[in-house]
Amino acid sequence: MNALRPVLAGTSMLVTAQRRAEELAGALQRRGACVTTASSLGVESHIDEAGLLAATRRLLDSPPDVLVVTTGIGFRGWLDTAEASGFGHELVEALGRTRIVARGPKARGALQAAGLTPDWVAESETSAEIVTLLLTEGVDGLHVAVQHHGAGDDGIETALRGAGATTTTLVVYRWGPPPDPAAVDRSAQVAVAGGYDAVVFTSSPGASAWFEVVDAHGGVDALHELVAARRLTLAAVGPVTADPLVARGFGPLVPERSRLGALVRELIVHLGEDATAIQVPEGSLRLRATSVTLDHEVQPVSPSGLAVLRLLAEKPGSVYSREQLLAVLPGDSRDPHTAEMAVARLREAVGRSTIRTVVKRGYRLAVEEDA
Repeated sequence: MNALRPVLAGTSMLVTAQRRAEELAGALQRRGACVTTASSLGVESHIDEAGLLAATRRLLDSPPDVLVVTTGIGFRGWLDTAEASGFGHELVEALGRTRIVARGPKARGALQAAGLTPDWVAESETSAEIVTLLLTEGVDGLHVAVQHHGAGDDGIETALRGAGATTTTLVVYRWGPPPDPAAVDRSAQVAVAGGYDAVVFTSSPGASAWFEVVDAHGGVDALHELVAARRLTLAAVGPVTADPLVARGFGPLVPERSRLGALVRELIVHLGEDATAIQVPEGSLRLRATSVTLDHEVQPVSPSGLAVLRLLAEKPGSVYSREQLLAVLPGDSRDPHTAEMAVARLREAVGRSTIRTVVKRGYRLAVEEDA
């Protein structure tokens, strides 16, 4: 597959992330996608920087037996804060003598970038796996420092204290309200109306927050219908992010490795090269949420033309009457001439041989063997 080929041309995608949203959107846009960003949650960084620094100084004076790192961005933010205050190097040296447990590959990557090696990584990316490990080993009398993710404590410290440990809380950032609630609301309405080919999620809290907006519009059933019709793909960066989608009955696209790059590659393959295409005389025809492409080139098809083409594409080669075409066109016209004009404009856009007239019966989408 050519890395420069715009195989996502004509697709419309929604990115619900805030962290690294520009990076994710840019990678998709380079393949031709039209990307809308509507962050379903905001990130409040250093919500109590003074408290974080005070806790850090206490850890330097009395290093913990175990450090639990739950997020890569949180760990990097902690080091940045310490460095800006003049004791970043001292903190890294102290952590080098501490047993470190990481929640997933992103946390491990941030540790490795700082020259630290975790003793154990929860590959499932769940806090429950960390709790199970530590409780199985025993933590009675141990001092455990926990760097929390944006949703705050999810039971780690409670469970550890219940088993006899002393804990130190490190909160570097917290999820907050979306920076543009109106944009999130619009994105939910557009998705429910079938305006996106894909909605992309990079965090479990963010996915939950977006679906709460969809729920407010009563749109979950409509999303199920779009997914079932293969007109919408829901994609998550990893299984933890996918949980809120799975809980609502969806089977999201999830890469084998929980990385943004892997997620982008999955979308490129799923909606690009492997996307369902109809072989017509002019080439590979693909129907997107709001556009039509021939061999990955966007064609000038109007919304009315797309509605007609979507009907003809339900069973390529089958004949559809003018009355059936009129039923999917906007308005309430029953004039056969309206259907004929819509087909004429569509032929101008996608090629005259793509749509065949069947005398006295209607129209059909030509397939490659008709050529």
